[in-house]
Amino acid sequence: MNARPGTAEIHDRLDRVWSPPRGIWRFLTAVNHRVVGLRFMVTAFVFLLLGGLEALAMRLQLAQPLLGILSPEAFNQAFTMHGSTMMFLFAVPFLEGLAIYLVPLMIGAREMAFPRLNAFGYWVYLIAGVSLYGAYLFGYAPDSGWYNYVPLTGIGFRPGVNIDFWVTMITFLEVSALVAAVEIIVTVMKHRAPGMSLDRIPVFVWAILITSFMIVFAMPALMLTSLMLALDRMAGFHFFNHAAGGDPLLWQHLFWFFGHPDVYIMLLPAVGVVSTVIPVFCRRPLAGYTLVVVSALIIGILSFGVWVHHMYTVGFALVGLSFFAAASMLITIPSAIQIFAWIATIWQGKLHAIATPMLFSLGFIVLFILGGITGIMIAAVPFNWQVHDTYFIVAHFHYVLVGGVVLPIFAAIYFWFPKVTGRLLDEGLGRWHFWLFFGGFNISFFPMHIVGFEGMPRRVYTYHPGLGWDGLNLISTGGALVMGAAMVIFLWNLVVSWRVGPSAGHDPWGGNTLEWATTSPPQSYNFLLVPIVRGKDPLWSEPPPDAPPFQKRPGWLAELSEAPDLRRDQIITSPVTAEPLGRAIMPRPSLWPLWLALALTVSFLGAIATLALVPVGLALAFVALVGWHWPRDEPLDDESSGIEDTPGNPEPAGAPFGAREERRPDRWDANE
Repeated sequence: MNARPGTAEIHDRLDRVWSPPRGIWRFLTAVNHRVVGLRFMVTAFVFLLLGGLEALAMRLQLAQPLLGILSPEAFNQAFTMHGSTMMFLFAVPFLEGLAIYLVPLMIGAREMAFPRLNAFGYWVYLIAGVSLYGAYLFGYAPDSGWYNYVPLTGIGFRPGVNIDFWVTMITFLEVSALVAAVEIIVTVMKHRAPGMSLDRIPVFVWAILITSFMIVFAMPALMLTSLMLALDRMAGFHFFNHAAGGDPLLWQHLFWFFGHPDVYIMLLPAVGVVSTVIPVFCRRPLAGYTLVVVSALIIGILSFGVWVHHMYTVGFALVGLSFFAAASMLITIPSAIQIFAWIATIWQGKLHAIATPMLFSLGFIVLFILGGITGIMIAAVPFNWQVHDTYFIVAHFHYVLVGGVVLPIFAAIYFWFPKVTGRLLDEGLGRWHFWLFFGGFNISFFPMHIVGFEGMPRRVYTYHPGLGWDGLNLISTGGALVMGAAMVIFLWNLVVSWRVGPSAGHDPWGGNTLEWATTSPPQSYNFLLVPIVRGKDPLWSEPPPDAPPFQKRPGWLAELSEAPDLRRDQIITSPVTAEPLGRAIMPRPSLWPLWLALALTVSFLGAIATLALVPVGLALAFVALVGWHWPRDEPLDDESSGIEDTPGNPEPAGAPFGAREERRPDRWDANE
């Protein structure tokens, strides 16, 4: 019987296999899920700051009647860029980045299913966002709202390239969202730790999985409609030209078929964050785990049946409107189930500390309930007719998205910051951040309900005095400035704590999920030994008396932990019961994801200048794909295994690009 290597030897071997390249090659070729996920989050947060500055500029313009801080054109550009940034460049990318970072750790995996595809998605996102803001910097920003309604965005009304940047970059950007969604679905379904059956998956992972399926069904509608508008503008098509047989309402149907599920695409991961944070601080499992998961699934399904409540005023028959009104009210039931589950968890638990993550989670519950109440109100057709396109809708929208998404994102940052950095954020500054942000938000947005009732339309850059809106708008602007001060405190806390914050240890909160079972920050391989899951809360579950010691693994699991052939590999398990099926050989760092993203950029951005560049970019993309999948069949041994990270040989010799190898467990080395 062969002796098993010790933990130090296993660590050295895994570190050699999984460590990223050094220097500039690390930046250009990284495919590790934690590196890519962190890049998504940091980039999205930069876009959040830019979107917040645009919001402050608009609020300053509206603080008093007839101000001239922004011209009408500048206001329209700021308004469009703010909405596009928050909807497309911040919320979904940040939450997908959080998922890319955490999901493998929470399910006991060492990597995402397709690491290179993961890196490709980030480069696409970065290029699209920078291009959109580059157009803004040079005066070519889109200026017709983040929804870009036709015919106002047709070539007859907007002959410049402003809208062209929006339609091409948003289409390009959604490629990134789809890539991340496919990654997450395959990773969760095929790479969970042994024993993590469907009824043991963490709620956050369930929320991300449902969200990913929603992205797969919703995002193509946006890509299709933006592509159709691009063809109308650039190639003389007439999809939305009524005079030529097109239909302008087709844009609204396709856009909102994406747009309303997109609200829940942002909301469900936030709900998953809160469902993870609350049990940890209440020291008890989440109440109604099954009901919470089923309710999230029902929300995901129902969200595709309510898009017309954005279009009540276009002249549809009342019978059809009644159907969508009923669906819009029905979706509140599964949302209420989740709220009651959180309340029950708090009520029955032992709240040992109200740390900053818990504060933001509690604040989320309050604002989410308020946003849900106004959501039920505007689901009623007669009420909606009265407040449609007024500031009441602006208030409702922000209570749902800022209260329901941004607050949980802050909770996630405070909760998992120790996992990423090994340091804690300052609690005192965190409380100042919460109370200033929570108070400033309500000061800013609650008056908008009232000013909306008084008739102030949305999307206006100024207004006349004497209409009763002056004081309320000034209060809203003051609240926005308070929120800005809260963000300054948060940034200071983030920067200082990242460098010199107190050491957090590996599990500062006493968490119940697998990401807290490894080091903080995690090693390059995530887990020294592949975990075995025996309950919904694996770190709180007592192992059965006959369970083998942690160091004594079954033979097939020990082999996988030890990486005997010096390849990046991880376990493949069955989708339902997470029984071991084989192993997957994971690719090493590569430049090809970046080259492919740059090649497609030639097609998308080049189309704005001339359609002749589209086939040029596609040809370059074909070359990149050939390089991506080109096989390498040199013999594999310890001396030439490709462990050394060099620009000319980023792939392990003997392993094709993206190679996947499946072997039955009974064919693996079973020596103890």
